[in-house]
Amino acid sequence: MKAKKIILIGAGAVGCSFLYSAMNRGLASEYGIIDVNKTNVEGQVLDFEDGSAPMDYPFNVFAATYKDCKDADLVVITAGRPQLPGETRLNMVEGNALIMKDIAENVKKSGFKGITVIASNPVDILTLVYQEVTGFERKKVIGTGTSLDSARLTREISKRINVAPQSIQAYVLGEHGDSSVSAFSVATVGGVPLSQFAKKGRINEKEYPKIHEYVWKKAYEIIDRKRATFYGIGVNTANICENIIRDSKKILVVGAFLEGQYKNKDIYTGVPAVLGANGIQEIIELPISTTEQKQFDKSVKQLKEVVEKARKAIKNASSSKKNKK
Repeated sequence: MKAKKIILIGAGAVGCSFLYSAMNRGLASEYGIIDVNKTNVEGQVLDFEDGSAPMDYPFNVFAATYKDCKDADLVVITAGRPQLPGETRLNMVEGNALIMKDIAENVKKSGFKGITVIASNPVDILTLVYQEVTGFERKKVIGTGTSLDSARLTREISKRINVAPQSIQAYVLGEHGDSSVSAFSVATVGGVPLSQFAKKGRINEKEYPKIHEYVWKKAYEIIDRKRATFYGIGVNTANICENIIRDSKKILVVGAFLEGQYKNKDIYTGVPAVLGANGIQEIIELPISTTEQKQFDKSVKQLKEVVEKARKAIKNASSSKKNKK
């Protein structure tokens, strides 16, 4: 396999957690780091260098510029201000939309032709902003979507039925945030519907709303205790990248652009998709329940309303810049 090059934009806790996981998986031979804080980048490079010596996978890590994106296979974006205690992800949209617009313009200017994976919040909105600004193929612009939420759901089901998470297929759809939808109706364990485990008393269906509430609130619990979430999303972002680099054709939940799937379109949101070397190969449509479909529609509607705030913020910033000239 050809040696791979990954450029990380955003050297905060999420970005570096991703990078550390990627390095341990041997995803690339080169890792470049871009951040507005140059001193931080230099420190991260030195630290990662120290970790490279005993690893089984040799790699080079360096302080990068946007020019280095040109021949990269993957650009991973985690830049943006962090979520504050009590703040929803959608509250962050205006400021982070402007940051994403600037990043998108610089990546496009570099001549980058690879695949972009975005973990910046609110991820559904910012993935769309990046795609619209760059004009890149939608299948090659991928958000982390509800990958982390789905991991949380799988873990909670695992605890209750005493089966390893790797044997459970459970998906959270829609917004990576408060309006997400846990699709219990299509969850399976080793190919067996979760409902069969409920009939045997292994899990109580009346607990599903409580489980879902725990899943979507878990980020707030973590932020209240340690100010930020980063290991979970770092690992899940690395997992998405690995399945692209390895051309796995596995089905993972990611932020994908809908073109009529799940009865919705013109938005990025969390859905299961087949991942490969060219990005999103196919969106998988699950036969979710009528109630879950209504919840999904509501989630998409909310995202579309917030998208307009992001577009307005970008338009106002552009107008202000022109007026200053």
